[in-house]
Parts: sequence; structure tokens; C-alpha cells
Amino acid sequence: MSTAPKEGTILSRVEQRGIEPMPEDQRNGSPGQLFWVWFAANISILGIPLGATLIAQGLNLWQAVLATIIGAFGSFALVGIISIAGRRGGAPTLTLSRAIFGVRGNAGPTLVALLSRLGWETVNTMTGAFALLSLIAIIFGTSSDAKRSPLLTFVCIAVFVALTVVVSAAGHAFILTVQKWATWIFGALTLLVAIYLATTVDWSSFLGNVPGSASAFLIGVGTIAAGTGIGWVNSGADMARYQKTSVKSGSLILTAAAGAGIPLVVVIGLGSVLTAGNSTIASAADPVAAVRSALPAWVSVPYLIAAFAGLLMSNNLSVYSAGLTTITLGIRIPRVYAVVVDVVVTTCGALYFTLGSDGFYGPFVTFISLLAVPLSTWAGIFLSDMIFRKRYDSDGLLNLQADSPYWYWHGVNLPAIISWLVGIVVGFLFVTAQVSKNEVWFSGPLSGSFPGRNGLAWLVSLLLGGILYAILHLLSKDSVAVGSKSHD
Repeated sequence: MSTAPKEGTILSRVEQRGIEPMPEDQRNGSPGQLFWVWFAANISILGIPLGATLIAQGLNLWQAVLATIIGAFGSFALVGIISIAGRRGGAPTLTLSRAIFGVRGNAGPTLVALLSRLGWETVNTMTGAFALLSLIAIIFGTSSDAKRSPLLTFVCIAVFVALTVVVSAAGHAFILTVQKWATWIFGALTLLVAIYLATTVDWSSFLGNVPGSASAFLIGVGTIAAGTGIGWVNSGADMARYQKTSVKSGSLILTAAAGAGIPLVVVIGLGSVLTAGNSTIASAADPVAAVRSALPAWVSVPYLIAAFAGLLMSNNLSVYSAGLTTITLGIRIPRVYAVVVDVVVTTCGALYFTLGSDGFYGPFVTFISLLAVPLSTWAGIFLSDMIFRKRYDSDGLLNLQADSPYWYWHGVNLPAIISWLVGIVVGFLFVTAQVSKNEVWFSGPLSGSFPGRNGLAWLVSLLLGGILYAILHLLSKDSVAVGSKSHD
């Protein structure tokens, strides 16, 4: 097994560790490192369509900002709590999940987590290509329409993917360094755009807008939570597994909530301000070009550079986690190869949606809303299990045979699987998968209830999954024996 890279070698060492737990004597991470990781990963321009969505849902600017604060800080506090498990077990999140669902039963949650990562990476890649296309259009006068410039679009996607592979394949130490520098450089550019808007926008035209309903506000909080922290819950331990065992739990929660919450409030707030002053942004097929057209050229250039870099920082972390998730799924390849497989899939997806899709916001919001249900249910179960579990069996996490302490019943922990499936089914009863005003994929029979109307299906799933698992775990005849065997 590899050791942690020494100072001064982080730019030349490729992380050799896969999903095997990190020995305690090799963990030297600090919460401050995670602050930069989460900050840089959330400078992404994808916050702008989320801000646009809040305004489109009928919220005024103040409500949109408050919904963002609650949704972003709150959901990333959950990510921070799950990071505690990474400090305890020294392994990636979905690898630790084997202790809960069983070495076979964990395949379902792992597959959903991988689909989530691939989906976000596809969106990151295509939006990164949009940003680069717009930047080239300003400098060289070319078309920023992806469909009118398919070859240039392919080159832009290839550049984004290549940069992602370089950082994600290098691994943990390189990501820490890149994310920290990116926070300062591209965070400053984002702040420049924010300052410009603050001094040039006609605030009087929308500051006094009539507030939206309480229902619209709750939906807004749910949209932000689903589009930010909920999408990252299954990656919380991936970076925290390198944290010193002496690091306090409160520090991990605070660094995740603040590290992600601060840039998200700024970027989503930008989206809300821009949309409040220009309603066409909320319905644009290319959000990058729509925002660029609302800014003068001298502001557009730093905006586009920051947009491209922010998407890249988010993608670096996502692809790194996806590589670990791929290995956890049972595909026995080195982590670096898992990264390559992952970006090949997302490149194909980005090409398809960039050159063949006419919409952006509808599918994007629907995508995160649907995935929020199984992810939230898993998170509720994982958090509930953390109450009972204090340690993880390092060898058991990697043992997929019948003598594994996490074999349970034929490799499946029935209380966890039952809770997960019930949480998903019940959660989807409250969901309306609506891509646009006239296009509805499906509507659950309880979508007209209070949780359904207010976009709280993810919260129902999280609470139901966690509570049901706690009950079944305590009722299980084997719970005490299993806890003893796995040193919980």
C-alpha cells in the first residue's frame, strides 16, 4: 500500500490507493483542507440555473437568497456529518456503506450513486463546453452555438475532459492543492462579476417584488438542497478518509457547510439577480450564453473563465469520487483506469446532449429532483447507522466472501435494503417529474399532498429511511451479534 505523499511531491505523485481503508498512522488531513475542496467545487456556474429556477417559481429576490442559505448550508451540513464516517473508517463513502447494506446489498445504492455522479459530470462537461465556446466567440468572433459549430464543440469538450482526467487521476493530494488555489483565483473572478452586478443592476425594479407563497419557498429550499448537498452526500467520506482521527466532528460539519455554502449563496444569488432583471435567462437552452449576453464584454471574459474553472473544479472532485464508486461496485480495475472509464461515459453523454438537446433547465431540475429520492433515503439510513456504529472492520469492508463480517443474509442486510426500497417507493409517491409546463413524465398519487406540493419528497424519504432502519435494526435478532462481530 502507498503512503501519504510527502510535502513537495504532491504535483508529481499519483495516488495509488483505491478503496482500501487508510491506516490511522497515515492520515494527516485537517478540516481546513476540506474547506477549500468544497469551496472550489461549488463555484460552479450551475448555481446560476438554480437561482433562475427560484425566481421562475415565483420567489422574490430576498426569498430566493434565504432559500439558498437554508438549502445549501443545511444540505452540506449532512455531507459534513457523513464525512465523520470517513474519519472513523478511513474508507470512501460507498465502501463504508457495505457495512450497512451488506457486501452484496450495497450494489443498489452504489449503482444509484454512480448514476448520480455520471449525470452531474455530463452536465458539468456540456456546460463547461458552453463556457469555452462563448469565450472563444468573444475572442475570435466564432459562433457560440454548439450545433452550428460541432467540431469546435467537440474540441471544447475534449479540452474540459482532458483537464479533468489530469487532476482526478492524480488523486487526493493533487486535488487538495488545485482546489485551494482555484478557490482564491476563480473565487476572486466570481466576486468581480458579483460586484459589477451589485453596482449596475437596477435594484428598484425587483427588490420590492411581491413575495412568493410559503409553498413556493419550501419548494425552493428543496430544489436547492437537492441540487447541491444532496447530490454530494455519497461523496462526504471520500476526502475525509485522510483526516486525522483527532479531528473534531463539529469541524468537519462546519467546513463542509461553510465551504460549500458561501460560494453557493454567491453564485445562486447571481442567478436570481440576473433572472429577476432578465426573465429570458430562465428559459435559455444555453445558460452560459444567456448570462454572457447580459454582461458587457469586459465582465463576460472573467465570468466565462471563472465559469469554466468552477465547473472543472466540481468535475475533478466528482470524477474522483465516481472512480472510487466504480471500484466499490465490483469492477476490479486500478483507480486511475476507473477515472478514464468514467470520463468516457460522460463525454459521450455530453456530446449527445450538447449537440442534440434543445432544453437545459427542465431536464436538469427534473434529474436532480428524481435522484434526490434514492440518495436521500440512503443518506437517512447511513446517518441512522452512524448512531449505532462507532467503528468499521477494515478487512471486512474489502471481503466480499461469505466469511465477511458484513455478509449478513446471503450478502444482504435486510433491515437496510427493506428501508431503502420502502423509502424510495414512498418518496416517489410525492414526486411530480415535470420537465416543462406541458411535459410531465409522471406524477405520484400523493403529489398533491402537502409534502408533494412543497417539493419535500426528498425529506420524507430521508426521514422514513432513517427511522425505519433504526426500528428494524433494533428489532433484528442478529443486530447485537453483528455489531460484536464487526467491532461496532
